[in-house]
Amino acid sequence: CNQDKHKRAVFMILITQMEEGKMLQKVHQTDSERYANCIAVSKRIRWEIDKDVFKGRSFDFNKKFLPDGLSKVQDLDFMTDNDKKLLSQIQGRTYANVFGLVERFICAKIMEVSSDYMFGDQVALEGLVRFSDEELKHQEMFRRIDSMIGQHMPAGYHFQPNPNEVASVVLEKSTWAVLALTCHIELFTQAHYKQSIEPDELLSDLYKDIFLFHWKEESQHAIMDEMEWIKEDKKLTESERNHAVQDMIDLVVAVDGILQVQSKSDSEYFFQICSDNYDEQQRQVIEAKLLQAYRWQYIISGVQEPRFMKILGGMINQQQEATIQQALATLM
Repeated sequence: CNQDKHKRAVFMILITQMEEGKMLQKVHQTDSERYANCIAVSKRIRWEIDKDVFKGRSFDFNKKFLPDGLSKVQDLDFMTDNDKKLLSQIQGRTYANVFGLVERFICAKIMEVSSDYMFGDQVALEGLVRFSDEELKHQEMFRRIDSMIGQHMPAGYHFQPNPNEVASVVLEKSTWAVLALTCHIELFTQAHYKQSIEPDELLSDLYKDIFLFHWKEESQHAIMDEMEWIKEDKKLTESERNHAVQDMIDLVVAVDGILQVQSKSDSEYFFQICSDNYDEQQRQVIEAKLLQAYRWQYIISGVQEPRFMKILGGMINQQQEATIQQALATLM
């Protein structure tokens, strides 16, 4: 009788181990399936810069580039409509340049993490290689946008940060922090297009189409960002995660430093070429609004994105959350 009980106990343990094995296999298959789906979508929506996006067109300078929901120019009620349009175009040029900058370090980091699959999951490897290839294409597109806009706007505009120097600084931080920033960027890209760019019928058609095509590919990138970030998080001890959280905060602070410099540069350029003469108080308001708009575009809109907060919230403890909230308080 005791032998039968022992056999039944052993049998139940074996059954439990088999079920656990199936569950682990299912989780693995689910990740692989998500990568496979990203690949399938990537193949279906694949686009080329000249053939599908530009199609021989130029930017319409009679229209806005960035929508009011991103540029915040609607809050500047003392400005003329023409100057609001001009400020949206300056911001639109910087918007493209910022994406070109961040995609420099995003591409480098994705190429780095893809090496984990070099002799493993080839589906995941293909997904990340496609991700990197698309990011390189986006960088080319954003460089061309700056050149095309620059041919029609007065001289004097400067994009201050150097993409390679910024990438070098970012990539010195922990992989967890870089993937956190990457996921943050990919998700606010989605929100910007769906909530502000797509609904606005008053934008330059070419500018609007650029971010339609960009959104299509970034939608898949956001999925892979999330998977890689979660994968990296599972490797960390609590002490390592504390360090990674501080790295993420440092990166956000560094981004804010870039935005302060660029918003000042862009406001000075605007004052050089705008149609009206603004007094000192109005100039200060415009400069402050520009910084506020840039912080909204590149930091706050991503931090408030529900999907980002859900992913981050699933990784950190209450103390780490409090540390992040305290660091972001001045920006919010």
